[in-house]
Amino acid sequence: MAGMTLEQLKIFLAVAENLHFTRAAEELYITQPAVSAAIHNLEQEYGVKLFHRIGRHIEIAEAGKLLQVEAQKILDQVSLTERGLRELNNLQRGELKLGSSLTIGNYWLPSKISEFKSQYPDIQIDCTLANAETICVGTAMGQFDLGLVEGDVKPALQNTLEYEIVASDRLQIVVGQKHPWFEWGEIDLSQLTQTPWVMRVRESGTQQRFEEALQNWGINLSELNVILVFASGEMAKAAIENGVGATGISELMVKKEIQLGTLRAIRVIDNREGNSAMSTTGYAYAEIVRPFFKIKHRQRFQTALSKVFEQMLISSMLDGSHQHVSVI
Repeated sequence: MAGMTLEQLKIFLAVAENLHFTRAAEELYITQPAVSAAIHNLEQEYGVKLFHRIGRHIEIAEAGKLLQVEAQKILDQVSLTERGLRELNNLQRGELKLGSSLTIGNYWLPSKISEFKSQYPDIQIDCTLANAETICVGTAMGQFDLGLVEGDVKPALQNTLEYEIVASDRLQIVVGQKHPWFEWGEIDLSQLTQTPWVMRVRESGTQQRFEEALQNWGINLSELNVILVFASGEMAKAAIENGVGATGISELMVKKEIQLGTLRAIRVIDNREGNSAMSTTGYAYAEIVRPFFKIKHRQRFQTALSKVFEQMLISSMLDGSHQHVSVI
């Protein structure tokens, strides 16, 4: 069985409305034989009479009355579906799937999503938060239209994923009120090995960047006294507030606590020989600046929604709202 087609249903409805083959043909801009053939094929396909031929006139049959109701429903639904597809392309509806590492997703991305939603209120945004490695793998597998991570894309995925800096922030070494550094405000690089540390898991973008900074400063991670390792920055922050350790954490995550005075960011004096980046006080402060990467699959189809959101992120960067783009 070939089954009925949308074209046959359109022809049938025109005949049912006009009760005339020729007028239906004129309305549809097709020939009268084409109309007759469409009705005949429907009747033959399902073994029913759709119209009674009475002399030069026709009347709709019982089967025709049933088909008239159902055909109209079908064509109405097709029309709505076509409209939905057109609106999707015009950014009036649809879904954008984002994957974000935790710091970006909790502290930087919400304002970007709000900005996008203010322009496209009917777009649904589904955002998954996980560590940087999970987001990279998920983007490579097509789970996300776009990914946002603060960690590096592993070499094994660099041929699959395209990545670009869209923002950056600083990692700060932070302590709570019970820590002796809280009163000092600054330390030498050599003192980093003289305190307990609270760290993030190795898959964390924050941890990756902090370890890179240590290497650049000539410090091996094994030299640090790591007492706790957490999967989330929030847990690390809470441990520092209530304990005596130090942690390297995004300035976005501790802005409020530093303002309230429950945490303090500690400046690190880079007093290594040969360091030319000296401050006006004669000191050079070691800083950790990390980029936020936008990632996407190099070959998968990119929706219009994804392209517009991506362009918004890039425009935000170009507008100068994020000045830090170098690494460490």
